[in-house]
Amino acid sequence: MTKYLYTWRLLFSVLLYLCLLFSCRRMPNVQGEGSPILQGIWNQDSILNADQLLNYTQYKFKFTCDSFYVDLVTNSKVNYYADSCFNNGVWKEYAKGVYQVRADSVFLTGTFTKSNYKQKISGCYQIGQYIKTFKIKLADTSRLLLEGTDNQREVDLKRVEKIICTPQSL
Repeated sequence: MTKYLYTWRLLFSVLLYLCLLFSCRRMPNVQGEGSPILQGIWNQDSILNADQLLNYTQYKFKFTCDSFYVDLVTNSKVNYYADSCFNNGVWKEYAKGVYQVRADSVFLTGTFTKSNYKQKISGCYQIGQYIKTFKIKLADTSRLLLEGTDNQREVDLKRVEKIICTPQSL
């Protein structure tokens, strides 16, 4: 009886070791290359029907390799924040993180930051995670037309500067 128990323990240990050995894969210590068509700095010059909206956000994106940086300029006729933060209805926010393009969508996952893209843990406006998804309606070398999946507003961006991805070590 003990001989069979010893054999089963040995067999189980070997199988467990093999599962652990082959199930783990070391990821490279280099950032991903991202989407070549998105690489660059993109500005949204204007908002369609801005004067008729209660609030809207204008975007400036920088996509470099698999990372993004975004400047958000919000204009609002309604005060959602403390009076000291409202700033006459115009304020800037910043976020950074990584993005991924799948099929016809771009997924942005990051955090809200200060203007120097360092972590923001308190203050006016939004803090914490920045998670946004856009449907890519058009993407070419000079124009990027996105549609927010949460509000169906179009974000019409023009490329200001092209960036060539040179992956950096993490």
